[in-house]
Amino acid sequence: MMNQDASRTPPSFTIRLTREAQDDVAQIVDFLFMREGRGTADRILDGLEETIHSLAQHPNRGSRPPELAEIGVREFREVFFKPYRIIYRVFPDQIVVMLVSDGRRDMRTLLSRRMLAP
Repeated sequence: MMNQDASRTPPSFTIRLTREAQDDVAQIVDFLFMREGRGTADRILDGLEETIHSLAQHPNRGSRPPELAEIGVREFREVFFKPYRIIYRVFPDQIVVMLVSDGRRDMRTLLSRRMLAP
């Protein structure tokens, strides 16, 4: 029988945000800062960063974005920090965050423009 160490942690992946995803986060924070103040903007930024960094230990926990899965695109995953959707792709040694967006937006158009553009 094989001895399994229960305290063993899964391998950690490097996290990288595309320039567009970095811009997404900056725009969300700027909008919230102007509309609701520093406290709300900081709280949302902290939550987004924590959610993104948690992918390093559990990269496959996210589901496939339904808008992409329905057209057969299965290489992307998403996690949520409600109402925000974080769309990413898992590579052998890294996680690349492609998009961070308010899930109430027209995601079908946004995803097709950002994820399927040549």
